[in-house]
Amino acid sequence: MLLSLKIENFALIDRLELELYAGLNILTGETGAGKSIVLDALDAALGGKVSSRMLRTGSERANIEATFSTNQAIAQWLELQEIDALDADTLICSREITARSNRTRVNGVVVNKQQIQELRDRLVEITAQGQTILLSQATQQREWLDSFGDRISDQALFSQRQKVARLFEIKERSRKALLERQQNERNRLQHLDMLQYQLKELEAANLGDPEELEQLEGDRKRLAHSVELQKHGYAVYEAIYQNDIGNACADLLGQAESTLTEMVTLDREAAGILELVSSALAQVEEAGRQINNYTHRLESDPEQLEIIEQRINQIKHICRKYGTLPEAIAYTQKLQQELAELTDRGISIEDLERKAEADLQALLKACKKLTELRNQAAVALEKAQIEALKMLAMEKVRFQVGIYPSEPTALGSDRIVFEFSPNLGEPLQPLAETASGGEMSRFLLALKTCFVHQKSNDARSLPDTFAHAHVGTMVFDEIDAGVSGRVAQAIATQLWQLSRSAQILCVTHQPLIAAIADRHFHVNKQIVADRTQVQIRLLELEERKQELAQIASGMTVEESSETQARKEIKKKTNGKSPSKEFANAAAQAIAFAESLLEQAAAIKSER
Repeated sequence: MLLSLKIENFALIDRLELELYAGLNILTGETGAGKSIVLDALDAALGGKVSSRMLRTGSERANIEATFSTNQAIAQWLELQEIDALDADTLICSREITARSNRTRVNGVVVNKQQIQELRDRLVEITAQGQTILLSQATQQREWLDSFGDRISDQALFSQRQKVARLFEIKERSRKALLERQQNERNRLQHLDMLQYQLKELEAANLGDPEELEQLEGDRKRLAHSVELQKHGYAVYEAIYQNDIGNACADLLGQAESTLTEMVTLDREAAGILELVSSALAQVEEAGRQINNYTHRLESDPEQLEIIEQRINQIKHICRKYGTLPEAIAYTQKLQQELAELTDRGISIEDLERKAEADLQALLKACKKLTELRNQAAVALEKAQIEALKMLAMEKVRFQVGIYPSEPTALGSDRIVFEFSPNLGEPLQPLAETASGGEMSRFLLALKTCFVHQKSNDARSLPDTFAHAHVGTMVFDEIDAGVSGRVAQAIATQLWQLSRSAQILCVTHQPLIAAIADRHFHVNKQIVADRTQVQIRLLELEERKQELAQIASGMTVEESSETQARKEIKKKTNGKSPSKEFANAAAQAIAFAESLLEQAAAIKSER
């Protein structure tokens, strides 16, 4: 519940402190007196939109402080946000506004927009002028229906809606996976064809040895010069091992070896030289045998040379397309792996189609259950709303929650339409198309009454999504716009009944509504030191009579006596004596105000 509101340098307000009470609190005053500024300040304290234009002229800083009583839910929220409680009973929301910035605080701790919005939903619901537009919005109608239905279904509706949201996400993933597979299938097949062609070409080349090209080029060079190599081989053989004139290296070393052998018999010092010559002779003889074998193996083979030339050309062609030979071999392995992955696609399109269909059917089944819960909620809401509207002097009203099938979404497969007929014999039509402004106001008040009554029947908290059904303070800014007479009285009665379950703060121009208030505040403007200031005061009984008389008659009556009334009327007539009719009118206005208060007291006693 809102306990107090302190405002400093906000719009036309210099300094103002308003203490509020449980029950029905009414604000009245002339049009433009500043009633809505007070509500704007409360909205600002709870994170509402502000700008530097809201600063009082000449001021650098505005401060607003709203103090609320707390409950267990608020205490748990503070603990979750790691905000210390000031005490066990109160909570302070404040807003500091400057030309460059503004800060919102809870118990002195700066909070962000999301935090203050969460707290606001737990504290206050502000119904401002023009908010009846919400009644025509299908999304808001669905939220109201689901909020009401969640309570009567023991919170099963909200749980089912969460299930629908999860299944919708699953369905969307499987649908997108299928669509992506279908869209990419043509590209996949084209890519597959290209990979298969490249791999076929590479595998046909039978690449394996990164040094094969170098070896082939060596073989080609050897075969191309085989005759020349044989000629040189024979020459080397003759030089080192054997020739016709006997001066081969092996012959000469043999002779040297024989001589050294004889020398060693005479002098052992020559043994080392003999060993070296013997070793050299062995190596020359081995070289001779190897060069002889090499020369005999050399053949001029044009066919083999052609084969090698073709292989070299094939490898070079591959290298021109795929890089060096080692790179071409590595690319072949990569192609084999990629082709295996493309060929082995895991889940087939058919499997994806079956999964997408199964996920869709699971979603539709959950949506059907959600629709059933909404139908149950619709019946209960229709009954409660019609009863509430009848109390607002709409005895012939018809109301129906239309639930029509639509494409499934995360919120179900229902299109919700509030259908309304205020007059007997007229067909049901969408609320926005048939209700007048006054009927819209009464419909919104009746709807809020249904929620509060539902709350009083069940003390459990709703999920945060539906927080508007369990706030402690409800604010109405001219909810009675466009109505008068018997309808105004019905609204007054409904507001008073509503205030038995929640604190109500209401701005009104209706004397019938003002009369039934538990507390009546008057808002006016005054000129102080050549500056306009908004002031508010709580009216005592006599002051209430005067204010009600003024609202009802339009006359400014500051005292209840007929003499003072005549003085006021005389002022209005530029000093001329007022006629008896004017004097009687003033007296009648006071009498009417008294009758309103008596009538209000009677209504309260009956309830």
